[in-house]
Amino acid sequence: MIAPLPDAAPDNWVDRHAPPALRPWLKLGRFDRPTGIWLLMLPGWQGIALAGAMEGKLPDWRWLIAFFVGAALMRAAGCAYNDIVDRDFDAKVSRTAGRPIPSGHISVRQAWAFVIGCCLVSLAILLAMPPFAIALGVGSLALVAAYPFMKRITWWPQAWLGLTFNWGALLGFAAVTGGLQLPALLLYAAGFFWTLGYDTIYAIQDLEDDALAGVKSSVRRLGEATPKAVLVFYVLAFVTALAAAWTGGLGPLFLPPVALFGLHLSRQAAQVSLQDPVGALALFKSNGVAGLALFLALAAGAWSGPQGLF
Repeated sequence: MIAPLPDAAPDNWVDRHAPPALRPWLKLGRFDRPTGIWLLMLPGWQGIALAGAMEGKLPDWRWLIAFFVGAALMRAAGCAYNDIVDRDFDAKVSRTAGRPIPSGHISVRQAWAFVIGCCLVSLAILLAMPPFAIALGVGSLALVAAYPFMKRITWWPQAWLGLTFNWGALLGFAAVTGGLQLPALLLYAAGFFWTLGYDTIYAIQDLEDDALAGVKSSVRRLGEATPKAVLVFYVLAFVTALAAAWTGGLGPLFLPPVALFGLHLSRQAAQVSLQDPVGALALFKSNGVAGLALFLALAAGAWSGPQGLF
């Protein structure tokens, strides 16, 4: 039996510094676990950087700030919505039983109010974008709404999360350019495989509890083949990221940071173990660094050089 992990580290900033009355609300939005904010925000930043680099420009800092705020709010709304839908499952899983809704600290009605409030502020940010980007943002709601149900109907809810979490790559690109091009679609594909890899690693934590609760996951489907599968997902993420830069005409300064991205992913794949849920959580959290490396690579690609990337 593998000892269950807590839903968040006991020394997180919410438990240490936030007023007691605010702690359940901050935990409902997962602000005690900021890695998810980074992983939702970084694809948007990457899309912004790619769009700028294709025009020989650095990312627009105003869009970077807007996507940071929007990612924090939409991630909070998504987590609260997920907890509303999954409250019965969460009560059966040791890692999630203490979350605000299954533990009784926040009612379902209160959680819905939280979701609506976060979405309204995010809508104000979305309405500052070009019309095509606004349509893309609205379209993402279908992915978000369906995600909590995927673990009931497919062994691959991690793939659906990949489609959902990386929508920001398309949205960031469209916010800058007003449309989409092939490089943005390839970047979206890279993010999909990246998320499929890191969320498969994340699911190792809940392997036994998911089996008891009847929850499906890529790890339960892959079993002992999980480490090899993660390697395949990460190789595909790296290759499609290169393809995005190549088709976008990015410059040679893209290559050193993207090499760090590739090395980081390979290190994760080499260390994945079904018997090490603590290590799996650490590997998952390290993906903030991996995503930042890809963002920096795309931003650096704004320098075109004499002959482009290759």
